[in-house]
Amino acid sequence: MAVSPRDPDPYALDWRTEVRALFAWRRVLNRMRAVLRSALTTFVVLTLTLWLMPGVASTDIVGVLGLVVLVAVVGAVLRPLLLAGITALGGWGAMLFGVVAQVVVMVVALELDPAEQISGLPTLVAAAILAVVVAALLDWMADSGSDDTFVREARRLMRGVRRRAARRAGGPLLTFRRPRPGTEPGLLMVQLDGVAEPVLRWAIRAGNLPTLGHWLRTGTHVVRPWHTGLPSTTPASQAGILHGATRQIPGFRWYEKETGKLMVSNRPRDAAIIEQRLSDGAGLLRDGGVSISNAFSGDAVTNLLTVSHAALPGRSARGWAAFMASPYGFTRALVLGVAEVFTELHQARLQRRRNLQPRVSRSGAFLALRPASMLLRDVNISLVAEQMARGVPAIYCDLVDYDEVAHHAGPARPESMRQLESLDRMLGVLERLAPEAARRYHLVVLSDHGQSQGATFRQRYGETLDEVVDRLAGPDSAAGVRTPETEVPDLAPPPDAPLLVVSSGNLSMIYLTRFPHRLTRDAIEHAYPRLITGLAAHPGVGIVVVQEDDGPVAYGADGFHRLRDGAVTGADPLLPYGPRARHDLLRHQGSVHVGDLVVISSVDPATQEVAAFEELVGSHGGLGGWQTDAVLVHPAAWPATGELDGPDAVHRQLLDWLTMLGLRKPEPAPLEAGEPLRAEDLDPAGTARLSPSRDG
Repeated sequence: MAVSPRDPDPYALDWRTEVRALFAWRRVLNRMRAVLRSALTTFVVLTLTLWLMPGVASTDIVGVLGLVVLVAVVGAVLRPLLLAGITALGGWGAMLFGVVAQVVVMVVALELDPAEQISGLPTLVAAAILAVVVAALLDWMADSGSDDTFVREARRLMRGVRRRAARRAGGPLLTFRRPRPGTEPGLLMVQLDGVAEPVLRWAIRAGNLPTLGHWLRTGTHVVRPWHTGLPSTTPASQAGILHGATRQIPGFRWYEKETGKLMVSNRPRDAAIIEQRLSDGAGLLRDGGVSISNAFSGDAVTNLLTVSHAALPGRSARGWAAFMASPYGFTRALVLGVAEVFTELHQARLQRRRNLQPRVSRSGAFLALRPASMLLRDVNISLVAEQMARGVPAIYCDLVDYDEVAHHAGPARPESMRQLESLDRMLGVLERLAPEAARRYHLVVLSDHGQSQGATFRQRYGETLDEVVDRLAGPDSAAGVRTPETEVPDLAPPPDAPLLVVSSGNLSMIYLTRFPHRLTRDAIEHAYPRLITGLAAHPGVGIVVVQEDDGPVAYGADGFHRLRDGAVTGADPLLPYGPRARHDLLRHQGSVHVGDLVVISSVDPATQEVAAFEELVGSHGGLGGWQTDAVLVHPAAWPATGELDGPDAVHRQLLDWLTMLGLRKPEPAPLEAGEPLRAEDLDPAGTARLSPSRDG
């Protein structure tokens, strides 16, 4: 079809337009400012490095200025080559090469220095590493802790991605014009892991979340609470949100009697098996969507850092390579991550000196988790920026910073709130990047669960739940472990634990592993006569749920509650857990692989503190406190269904919005009984398939 003169080819190369774009005053000013800042930073870095290094021949200003020019030239020549190498490597190679790249640039520049101020390879490498560290700290201080530099790098990445896409579509080989903002709608869903709705509202009212606060005060967005139900864990919530299949997951970890296998949902091999059970090919992200840093894929076409598709982003993920290669990316995050370790040590020491209670140990693996979560956050935003530039219809990304810190510090402690503030800054970054995207993205923010605070079960009672179970099931409580007369075990007893306690926060499931199916109360009491009554009477246990002939029953110290008909005898053990407790427990009893016994810790009615069965001061997984109070922030003008009860309800709400935006293909109408099946009724795209891009 011929192009009308009034409708020119958008890719036609007009040299006058290109010149105007190249020499636009704002663009020239920004470029000059960036060059001046880079030169000044390099000068200070080299001056400090040469001053600190022993055996330096000269540190005069002229020599340092010459070295600044040399570093700029070497960087201009080597960085594109190093970026190409990082892109080709992908995955772990890109991560390792990304750190080396910054050092290589500095080593080559120092080696080529005519003044030979530093000699010897070991000294050169040491000086280069020192220079890279000092540069990262100076850049952070120059930005006053803001994300301006990160935003500039992300914009450069997005423009490059869009220009390459334009060239593939027949556009000019070289253009200086910036791509226009996209007009087609897109949906960006950002999950703030572990943020309870009351915590988010309090932080907004306190003025500590300026991005979210601005959205609410201007009326563009609204906040809606939603109830997670049981279990209140990320894998269960994402199974519902992304696949609409919450009941496939009874906890963060569980035991499967059929196979004798302990499943841990954040273990990649187990997550891949779980996703096969969840997926029916109709997940939230099936129509060209992208999953970033999630437990499961939602049937996304592209999966980046998704646990069930265990692989680092590969060659096609330029956001990964650009982040690793940039001096403002991985290297900066690594240096600041080390600073986070010292910050964590200081904050833990403050808690000890002030005798802040409750608290847990914040050493060991958590010292590595805290900088890792910060690094992962920056990587995730870089990957999201790339996918926005590619114009994918839907993106779902999980940011875990707050959840990791709140587990060990407490969900409302100052250090946890600072992590929440950093996540709000990331939302501001995405808002600033939106004009560079190939679509007009609508932003939805949600959490997958909350957290509840409290001293742990072991801290309160001097023993773990496992030890309590062992004591109640030991030889002193019965003449031995007896097999119920009605049960004939057809599986060999496991070599270690006939009773297996599997905990997720203040939820625990107990499995009698010698028996191939779930047992009733009579069968359990025949084998372990004091187990159920002993657990129910323990002050750290609030509820023990067991199956009886007429359905599940929740036992407490002074009464019990039949979950099917709501009949209560004695004191109602569910009362401290709120009006939804019966529904939550009954729904949980319908989950596959649920334990023979389900135990929920006690909850303090005054403070709503729980006693986690894991060593975490902030916990989630069970009932009590804010752990089941999640949040959904969405555009105010969008139609909303009624009360959101459970992750599956959130899944349906998000599907409605995708359909409203034209991003979801309609489901095929079901055939009526007796209607013949035609070839056109078959949708080959709807059949089960492997993701075409497990490495991104």
